[in-house]
Amino acid sequence: MPKPQTYDDVTAFAPATVANVAIGFDILGHTVEAVGDKVRIQRIAVPEVRIRQITGIAGELPVEPERNTAGRAVQAMHQALKLPFGFELSIDKGIPLSSGMGGSAASAVAAVVAANALLETPLTRLQLLKFAIQGEIIASGSVHVDNIAPSLFGGLVLTVGIDHPRIKQIPVPKMVRCVLVHPHMHLGTREARAILKASVTRSDFVWQTANLAGFISGCYSNDLDMIRDSFDDVVIEPQRQQLIPGFNDVKAAAMGAGALGCSISGAGPTVFAWAESHHTVAVRAAMIDAFGSHGMATDAWISAIENDGARIIPS
Repeated sequence: MPKPQTYDDVTAFAPATVANVAIGFDILGHTVEAVGDKVRIQRIAVPEVRIRQITGIAGELPVEPERNTAGRAVQAMHQALKLPFGFELSIDKGIPLSSGMGGSAASAVAAVVAANALLETPLTRLQLLKFAIQGEIIASGSVHVDNIAPSLFGGLVLTVGIDHPRIKQIPVPKMVRCVLVHPHMHLGTREARAILKASVTRSDFVWQTANLAGFISGCYSNDLDMIRDSFDDVVIEPQRQQLIPGFNDVKAAAMGAGALGCSISGAGPTVFAWAESHHTVAVRAAMIDAFGSHGMATDAWISAIENDGARIIPS
């Protein structure tokens, strides 16, 4: 009898993300190294993409590849490259669903990074970004890369453009950490985007643009006062805060404990804060207590921001 064929397999990890970072709606995002998704991919003889299993904080995620962010991203790659072999995915979810922590993006990113490692000629990260976008569309219904780009490239990332995206990793002051607090509730991206107005006033446009410029300038120059003064979303946060019970109290608690800034992570309901490392424990405790006063149980993390993004890990 012929020897049974063995298939190469590899596992990739992709970190959670904070999209928008308050003042950079749909263009700015950063990683949260403390939590993420893993995708194991095995190379199979049949030229198709299939999902073997979904474990972890899985919820009711679909196993049909065309309806799953990781599966669809790998399908897009498989179809574009016209590969003569296929992929079988095992997805391990570490990011809560509908949390505003980039879970759908992380799965798509981990999947394309793992699949890429099984190619004879690996693709660039920019090429992988375009395939991961196809997976993210399944979850959010629109094209935006403020979760995908940081999860793939790592750190604080500015993305300009969609069809031909330009990626810029922005330095973060070494003493700054992210505090992330996730209340135990679900808030879908589609719902959170649906309430947004289609236009903004000229004064808000100028204010938000100044804050974005000041924030990026502060990151490059290690100017914490500039970061603090610019960390103010005057466009999106005022519209979405009503969807998160106790948000104003949580933000006030974070700022009172020494945070540089505090806002909604992605579409929410997770709330994040930037703080100097010696303030992070106090900021986390204050945010947890504030959510608790509104009857909300939470999970919370303190994480460095700069890292290498998605990567291959031992299976």
